[in-house]
Amino acid sequence: MKAQPKASHYINGSHVEDEQGEPIDVIYPATGETIARIHAATPNIVELAVEAAVEAQRGWARLRPVERGRILRRAADLLRERNEELARLETLDTGKPIQETLVADAPSAADALEFFGGAVAAFNGEFVDLGGSFGYTRREPLGVCLGIGAWNYPIQIAGWKSGPALAMGNAMVFKPSENTPLTALALAEIYTEAGLPDGLFNVVQGLGPVGEALTNHPRIDKISLTGSVPTGRKVLAAAGSYMKHATMELGGKSPIIVFDDADIENAVGGAMLGNFYSTGQVCSNGTRVFVQSGVRDRFLERLLERTKSIRIGDPLDPDTQMGPLVNRAQHDKVMAYIALGQSEGAHLLAGGGVPALQGFDTGCFIEPTVFGNVTDTMRIAREEIFGPVMCVLDFETEDEAIARANDTEFGLSAGVFTTDITRAHRVIGELSAGTCWINTYNLTPVELPFGGVKQSGIGRENGLAALGHYSQLKSVYVETGKVESPY
Repeated sequence: MKAQPKASHYINGSHVEDEQGEPIDVIYPATGETIARIHAATPNIVELAVEAAVEAQRGWARLRPVERGRILRRAADLLRERNEELARLETLDTGKPIQETLVADAPSAADALEFFGGAVAAFNGEFVDLGGSFGYTRREPLGVCLGIGAWNYPIQIAGWKSGPALAMGNAMVFKPSENTPLTALALAEIYTEAGLPDGLFNVVQGLGPVGEALTNHPRIDKISLTGSVPTGRKVLAAAGSYMKHATMELGGKSPIIVFDDADIENAVGGAMLGNFYSTGQVCSNGTRVFVQSGVRDRFLERLLERTKSIRIGDPLDPDTQMGPLVNRAQHDKVMAYIALGQSEGAHLLAGGGVPALQGFDTGCFIEPTVFGNVTDTMRIAREEIFGPVMCVLDFETEDEAIARANDTEFGLSAGVFTTDITRAHRVIGELSAGTCWINTYNLTPVELPFGGVKQSGIGRENGLAALGHYSQLKSVYVETGKVESPY
């Protein structure tokens, strides 16, 4: 099973290879098989990519927004036309089930390109009446933007970052995760086919040193990272030292609060989506599930019944509901957290082991895991695990749930399940989180901004807010009379 790209990088509208770069093996997580080999960018590759972006951006920014948007919408159409082949490539790259990648990966990138391609023409400055004279503001591009992707949603993240950046008249150099480098190259090809001028979307592969070289490059004007909190701190510190624009979409330990009056089936479904989708490798996951004592037993009964029916297996089988973790290191990390939870005194209610799957003995699979009797001070309740591990905690009162939900350094997401809509809005208003849901979880339409507070990030992906983060304001004062001067 092979998925070898034409070359490691995509620069100035062409595939580019430099075998002097460090080799990176691309592993299919379900079997451990090497499906491709690429090379990390050398300093020369980095310079070529940035130079191409700088040269292309000037002319692109001079186009009417509607002209830029037209190309993005063509690219969105191509993404949808090729969804099946892109989904298969994404499944090979990430190990996510094909039933997920068909609906949640390239389609989400297409939605972003379509949305920003249409919205940018009406995203303008404002006119300010100054009593005779007047002023106005202009929305102008930043220049060359660096996108740094994560391995859980590779093509979605590439679309979420490049869509608003390109719509606003910027160029982008995109560095995928070294774990999942393939679909960004496919997106670059689609952009070219859609008519995007060469040099505006360049893909550069590599590990930490490549990301560091791009972050510190003097011609990079903005950095957008999706990744872990430790990585975000390093990148933001580097960006700040150069006064570069930056948005950080980082991790979380998000709460889901289930009140006594909640629809239990909906609450269980939301909690499962917030813990087991993509094998738990979602930054916004609601991994602390607070359940009010009156429905605790009923909630757990249905949760365990439904969890046991999850189908684990071959990611390319359309009936498979859960695939492997992305690599062996992540597998070992999650298994260590499961052992830690047991040693801390949490009750292992479901999962916790490695499933026996014929033909996939070397894959990175883990059973969907549920811990009960979890307390707030346990490490499994405080640290981001990034795997299919749900912590269920009890609570008695609304005020208690809010206080405990907010007792974390993170603030990415939160969810509330209740049939009392007044209480739902009241509780959401008190939760320290940037992306929230009422009576559902983990739905992220491109029309809504996505991002966190506290250690979970700065800035927003998606929505009109993203166009703001990829532009800067220029204020212009226009005098219609004589200049009054005391000199």
